[in-house]
Parts: sequence; structure tokens; C-alpha cells
Amino acid sequence: MVETTKIELRNLLIEDYRGLTESMKKAYPGWKDALWERGQLKNLLELFPEGQLCILVNGKVAGSALSLIVDYNKYGDKHTYEEITGNCTFNTHDPDGDVLYGIDLFIDPAYRGMRLGRRLYEARKELCENLNLRAIIAGGRLPKYKNYAAELRPRDYIERVKRKEIHDPVLSFQLSNDFHVRKVLTNYLEGDTDSLEYAALLEWNNVYYQEKEVLVNAPKQIIRLGLVQWQMRHFPNLEVFFEQAEFFVDAVSDYQSDFLMFPEFFNAPLMAPYNKLSESDAIRKLAEYTEIMKERFQSLAISYNVNIITGSMPEIREDGLLYNVGHLCHRNGKVDTYEKIHITPSEKSTWGMVGGNKVQVFDTDCGKVAILICYDVEFPELTRTLAEEGMQILFVPFLTDTENGYNRVRICAQARAIENECYVAIAGCVGNLPKVNNMDIQYAQSAIFTPSDFAFPTNAIKAEATTNTEMMVIGDINLELLKELHEFGGVQNLKDRRHDLYELKWKGEVRK
Repeated sequence: MVETTKIELRNLLIEDYRGLTESMKKAYPGWKDALWERGQLKNLLELFPEGQLCILVNGKVAGSALSLIVDYNKYGDKHTYEEITGNCTFNTHDPDGDVLYGIDLFIDPAYRGMRLGRRLYEARKELCENLNLRAIIAGGRLPKYKNYAAELRPRDYIERVKRKEIHDPVLSFQLSNDFHVRKVLTNYLEGDTDSLEYAALLEWNNVYYQEKEVLVNAPKQIIRLGLVQWQMRHFPNLEVFFEQAEFFVDAVSDYQSDFLMFPEFFNAPLMAPYNKLSESDAIRKLAEYTEIMKERFQSLAISYNVNIITGSMPEIREDGLLYNVGHLCHRNGKVDTYEKIHITPSEKSTWGMVGGNKVQVFDTDCGKVAILICYDVEFPELTRTLAEEGMQILFVPFLTDTENGYNRVRICAQARAIENECYVAIAGCVGNLPKVNNMDIQYAQSAIFTPSDFAFPTNAIKAEATTNTEMMVIGDINLELLKELHEFGGVQNLKDRRHDLYELKWKGEVRK
């Protein structure tokens, strides 16, 4: 490695041609066809000057990265280098295309080991993002493949390089820079005897890509969540109950929240007049309010312009059985229903409840969300099923009486956020409720949990309430950070699952 005093990364100029060819001769020894002619470089710079990069060490060209913009649909995954470059005329360059195509990247051997190639790759990625192109694609040479061709097919060779059993100076470097292999290309670059004219079709996805700018009703990336930590108290009638509920809707709306969530069974105080009945009869009386409450919350969601998650409440269906359900009241007037899948032993024995059999990811104006009620979050299969359907935010209304019961919900919710790379919000009830059987005491600390990586809080908690105090939790979450995490996280739980060893099979219905 040479001693350096100055490293400069900038756009390539025609004046750099001599230094460029000198570096290329060293980078591609014995391969004259690899050298660019001055007229070709001049044409490339006139067509797309922003896409041609070079890196200088002490004023000398040490490497370069050249690229085009192409409409990738015109070429697909079976193209050759000659086709993608227009036989090096670059007439394939399309300023309105969707892909930044890498046509060359090299480093002078005298300057290798200085991570200059990584700098060029980072600059190329920045260019892709700034131009709002969906991906960088390139045909990666396999310069060591000829040494293994007698024993390995190209696909097997690539797999061995991925597992670091073989070091390929081109492919290994590209994989370390977050590119993934789409397929093997044949007859890609004429005259590439080292690769036997094979290449790996490589892709890097721009997670910030926006298909088309939308000026009205554009998808939001910063989402504000409002959680109600509800104090159990007696209400003389349904209207007084709704006055308290509307107070929270109004308050959260003043903070311009996008979602508001109430806890599980927060309407339980309305069972007080039926306390002389058996527990199972009393909760069936409470179920008589469910349709009314759905309609009222639907109206509140519209008038206060906030998506309301109604916690949960009992519902008697046509089969005569009792379910634990809730509603997502969208602020556009639409209403979706979700149901508790896993019924706790107490719900079964005391109330005679049964579990539902459907889970769903809901499309909202603020991303893809799902809702699991309390005990359901303690079963990781459910959340993983939802994550595979694209869920970004998981809401968990809960009701727990003791601290250890609460911790089961909390700890499992935090685990779901980490292992599924999503946000999880939980909201519960607090206080005591005398004269309502089976609802004596409540314990809660509502919170918003995040994945655990550099872009998120170090403790993976975005916001949380004071324990056992009636209050609201307001917090902002950023959906863009999830995209970054999926592609560049320190660990990638969703990507790194061993599908060759295990898989999740859902036998029920997943509604999309």
C-alpha cells in the first residue's frame, strides 16, 4: 500500500482519460479489450456525467466506477454486456429509466487494501438514491471460476463464494457491499476467459425508491401513535362512558395522532348493573353494547380524523358462541374486525368464551398494521405469519391483573418487535373495579416497542406510560427505518431464517 496524503472522490472528467487508462491497464493485465477508447468515454460523459465516478490518490486516478440508467424491462435478466451497453455506444442510456446499471468498476492494484472500492460503491448507492432509481444492477465477473470449472457449475461456485469457502476478488467484494445474486448469466462478456464468459447478475435495492411522487394523500412514513392507559371506574350509563372515551379521542386528535388504541375489555365497568348474574350471563349482557360501540367509534374516527383501535369487547355471533373481538375504525369510515385467537383459561372457565380462527394484515393510510389481543402476542407463530404478509405495526390491546401477567405480555411483545423487525404498541387498563366479578384489579404499563438496532432507541422502547396511572402515551415511529433495517440491519432476523431446516405453516385463514 502506498503512503497517502490526499484521497478525492469526484465525477470523472475527460481530462482524466490518460490516468484512467493507466490504472485500467494495471487492473486488467493482458486484457486490451477492457480499455475504454477516448471517444467512448467522451460519449459516456456527455450522456450521463453524474454517473461516472473516479477516486484519486495524491492526484492520480486510482479507480473508477462507470454506469448508465436503463429501462430494465427492455432487457430483463438474460441480457449480455453488449446488449446492455449498446455495443459500447451507450445508446441504451435512458434518463427516464428505473435502474442504475454498473458497466465498470476497478481499482489500480497499487491502491488495493485502502477500501477505495467501498467508497465508490457507497457513492454509486448515494447516486441511485438521489436519482430515485429502484436498484443498482450489474453483471459481476467471476475471475476465478476457470480454476474450478472442472468440478463446479457456475451456480455451485457462487454458493461456495457466498459461504466464504472460495474467495472471488470480484464477487466476494460485491456480496460484502450488500448486493445479492439474482441469477447466473451465460455468454455475458465476450473475451472474459477467466470467467468463461459467465457472470453473476447482481442487484442492490434502493429502499427509499418512490414510484411516483404523490402530492395529495401520499403514504406517510412518520406515524404518530396514541395509546390510552384506561382507568377502570364505574359509569352510571353508556353515555357517561362515551364521554370519557371521547375525551381521549379528542385529546389524541389534538396531537394529530394517526392511531388511537384502547385496551382489552376497557368497557368492563358496564357490567356492574349485572353483577348479581353469573359471570357468563353478565358478560353476555355486556356483549349487547358491542354493535352500538362499534358504530359510535366509527363516527368518532371520522369526526376526529384518527384511526381508532377499539381494544376488545365480547361479541355473540350467529352460532351463539361468545368471542373476544375488536374493531379497527378507519378515519375514512371503513371498519375492520379482528378477533382473539387464543382464549385464556380464565376466559374459558368463567365466561365460556371461544377463540377465533382468522388473522389479518390491514392496509391503512399509514402502512400495514395488525392487531393481536393480549394472550395472542405470547404465541410467536401468529406474529410471524403477519410479518410474512408485510405487517409494519402490531397493536396489542391487553388486560392483565398482576405484574407477572403483565410481564408476560410486555416481554413477549418486545420479542415480537425484534424477531419480526416491526413496531409493537401495547395498551392496558389500570386500577380496581369493585362490584364487577372477575375484574377486580388491573396492572399495566402501556408502551411502544421498536426493533433493537442502531437506528432505534438503545433500550428498544420508543415511549412508555407511568405504571398503573391513567394517562396517554404519544410517540412517533418511522416506517423508513424498518426498510433500512430489513436491508442493512446489524442482524436480519427475517432474511436469515433457515428455510432449508424449518418453515411455518398456517392452517387457518389469513385475510389480506
